[in-house]
Amino acid sequence: MTENNASMMLRRERAVPRGVGQIHPVFIKRADNAVICDVEGNLFIDFAGGIAVLNTGHRHPKVIEAVKRQLDLYTHTCFQVVAYEPYVALCEKINSLVPGDFPKKTLLVTTGSEAVENAVKIARAATGRAGVIAFAGGYHGRTMMTLAMTGKVMPYSSGMGLMPGNVFRARFPDALHGVSEDDAIASIEQIFKTDAEPRDIAALVVEPVQGEGGFRVASPQFMQRLRALCDLHGILLIADEVQTGAGRTGSFFAMEQMGVTADLTTFAKSVAGGFPLAGVCGRAEVMDAIAPGGLGGTYAGNPVSCAAALAVLEVFEEENLLTRARTLGDMLMERLQNLAEKDARIAEVRGLGAMVAFELFTADGHPDPELASRLVISARERGLLLLSCGQYANVIRILVPLTASDVEVDEGMKIIEACLAEL
Repeated sequence: MTENNASMMLRRERAVPRGVGQIHPVFIKRADNAVICDVEGNLFIDFAGGIAVLNTGHRHPKVIEAVKRQLDLYTHTCFQVVAYEPYVALCEKINSLVPGDFPKKTLLVTTGSEAVENAVKIARAATGRAGVIAFAGGYHGRTMMTLAMTGKVMPYSSGMGLMPGNVFRARFPDALHGVSEDDAIASIEQIFKTDAEPRDIAALVVEPVQGEGGFRVASPQFMQRLRALCDLHGILLIADEVQTGAGRTGSFFAMEQMGVTADLTTFAKSVAGGFPLAGVCGRAEVMDAIAPGGLGGTYAGNPVSCAAALAVLEVFEEENLLTRARTLGDMLMERLQNLAEKDARIAEVRGLGAMVAFELFTADGHPDPELASRLVISARERGLLLLSCGQYANVIRILVPLTASDVEVDEGMKIIEACLAEL
């Protein structure tokens, strides 16, 4: 019997817990660059990119070639037992790419959650403090500590009880929803007045562009104010670049566009072109705060993933993908802004580089998650995979591979336009 999406969904429901969500009831058979083919032979333009993992597209030939070469040598030793050169080479590359004119060191792990969790561990060890400030709408992972930092309860921590303490929530600037930069800074000062003294705060963690929070962009001015506040109180600034990193915003790390540097930077997702890899890069003296044995993991910095990541960095250089990200971003922004002029339901178009989103409102000026949901379904029926996000689930984000052709991007945008016209 030939499997189809419906039969595979039935198997999935029997075997996989319902807590593992699935946005599209589609099962992939094969993918190339920006196109997915499902088990029924249907083709989809991929504007989701595995949630920002596929900046270099599905199965980039150079990445696949590097992985095959590594598979012929060795696949695992555990770096803490027997080391290997690709781990060191990748750390050297990341140290040169992360913004900051100071000596750096890099830790490799497996997932974005692990990276953020380890960044907090390092900050606590380096400062001797325990508190962390994070932002409403921020997303930092699904482990217990990162769930405490993630500023959205449903669905991420719903029903699980209270998360670990010592995490304090500040507001994130969002003019559309009435939060100014002054309001955001005031909320941090309020934490210092009512919840924790500055000397108890180890780190302030911020996404330069909020991912799950709706692609809300921190301005350079706001980031500079955060840097000044951290410097005043001896707090470490952690830039969570898990989603913004690996070139999505038009620079390899978004902080390059902010006019300040972070003390610690986390990265993951697209850095290895679809293979699991993440890490923390930061000031050498801060990264060395933890004694030998306090960092690492069995699969942390897997050699196959390291080989993939080194190939991704070569692809970015050889194919000028940072320039492509800026060009693609301009194209998407212009197209969506033109659409917004004709459709009042699009309340705002925003983004940085090719990290672009638009927010949907009802006619009476309220967030419209229902329209966003219907748009995702309608687009899929026409052959386009989209993702929604935002605190109100009313934002459509575009994470098409940077390697997608103009023709594919144009076709995807035409589908969005047609769906909105129909809805």
